[in-house]
Amino acid sequence: MLATLSIRDFLLVDRLDIEFDNGLCVLTGETGAGKSILLDALGLATGTRADASVVRKGARSATVAATFDLADDHPVFRHLAEIDAAPAGEPLVLRRTVNADGRSRAWIDDRAVSVGALRTAGELLVEIEDRSAHLLDPVGHRAALDAFGGLDERLATTRNAWNGLRKAEAALTAARAESGHADADYLRHMHAELAALEPQPGEEASLADARAAMMDSEKIAEAVNAAHSDLAGDDGVQNRLARTLRTLERVDRRGSLRSAVEALDRTAVEAATASDLLSEVLAGIELNPARLQQLEERLFALRALARKHGTDVESLPDLMKEFADRLERLEDADREIARLEEQAEEMAAAYESEAAALGRARREAAAALDRRLAEELPSLRLKGARFTTTVSAVEDGGRDGRDRVRFEVASGPDLAPGPVDRIASRGELARLLLALRVVLAQTGRTLIFDEVDAGIGGAAAAAVAERLRRLAENAQVLVVTHSPQVAAHGTNHLRVTRTLCEGRERTAVSVLSRTERHEEIARMLAGAVVTGEARAAAESLIAGAEE
Repeated sequence: MLATLSIRDFLLVDRLDIEFDNGLCVLTGETGAGKSILLDALGLATGTRADASVVRKGARSATVAATFDLADDHPVFRHLAEIDAAPAGEPLVLRRTVNADGRSRAWIDDRAVSVGALRTAGELLVEIEDRSAHLLDPVGHRAALDAFGGLDERLATTRNAWNGLRKAEAALTAARAESGHADADYLRHMHAELAALEPQPGEEASLADARAAMMDSEKIAEAVNAAHSDLAGDDGVQNRLARTLRTLERVDRRGSLRSAVEALDRTAVEAATASDLLSEVLAGIELNPARLQQLEERLFALRALARKHGTDVESLPDLMKEFADRLERLEDADREIARLEEQAEEMAAAYESEAAALGRARREAAAALDRRLAEELPSLRLKGARFTTTVSAVEDGGRDGRDRVRFEVASGPDLAPGPVDRIASRGELARLLLALRVVLAQTGRTLIFDEVDAGIGGAAAAAVAERLRRLAENAQVLVVTHSPQVAAHGTNHLRVTRTLCEGRERTAVSVLSRTERHEEIARMLAGAVVTGEARAAAESLIAGAEE
């Protein structure tokens, strides 16, 4: 609730500190005393627009601070947490300063904040009916109807279904996006190309070694063949040695050539041995030109494929596995997408079912609300007015369902319903909002009514007073009033006066004692001269209000 309001150098107020209690607080005073100034000051503290004109003449700045005592779970604390402005402790203080040059600054618990953040906090704390009433904004009509109809559980179910649908759609979108990055045809082609060669780890080195060995074998065979031909050919070493030995043996009759013959004989034996060894080597050499061609073709094919993929031959087996894994994931993704599509369809159906049920519940609540308002309006001198709650389906639903809710009023039997803020007069609007506030669930705000009793008296004023009292049973209510019937129902009473001090007009506020309260209500009844009859009537009004 609003606990205190401190005002410095604001319009006609130089210094003013006001304390408020819970329940119904009435503010009374002569016309022009400055009751609306207090509301303007409170509006400044809670973020309404302001300029240099609010600064008291001769002052450098105007400052207003509003202090609130709140429950720990009040919605304003969630807002403060979101803007990283957690309160320093209790109570919560909203403060605003406007300089003479029009510049403005705002604080929440002495922490500087933007005026927008202050305004949001103020809207969660205070509602001045017919000025910034949330009930005038169609955005809040649906929430108000849900609160009236007690639809929290059904609304929560719908929101859960909506969140489930959004989650399923997000998962489906992500899966499609991931799948869309992979070109299935490209992957299949690349994998098939690699699989056709089926490269093996270490294969390039083994192929290169085998190729080199086969190429060396050809050279060795050529050399062995040439050497064998030189040894054992028709004109080879062996035949020439044999001829030489035969020649020497024919002419060596006295044995003078024996040593040479023996040496040549040994050479012939070694030549024959060498020839046999060369034959054995040649027999062991594998000469397979077709095999060599196969080795070279595979080696060159592997190297060409590695160049194509910008890698080396040794990495080709891993690359082939990578393509295979990606293809497998792609196939898995297709199955996953199909599963997510089915899931999204199920969630969409669940959401539509819950949204439809919520819509039906809202229409039932709307009919009940209209009936309740029809009962309230006649006694508030709104007998010809018709209140209508329209619930219409919208194409694009959301977490709160598929319904648009509008509060509309027809101020006469022959007039078409229109927005609630277009009712004929300010007083009628204030009384309509009062009726709505009485019927609807409360929101935890301090509610302020400015001359809700304007233009009425007698039974209508008494009906307004009785509803304000009922409303104040569950919320702090401040009402600016000229009605003695309304004033008599106040649980605390503030009187606003304007005085002339040192040549300047000043607004002051005083908390009335029980005796002063009787006198003030008598003044409201009698006018300038308070009579005994007026005092007796005031006593009667207060006694009746206290019963």
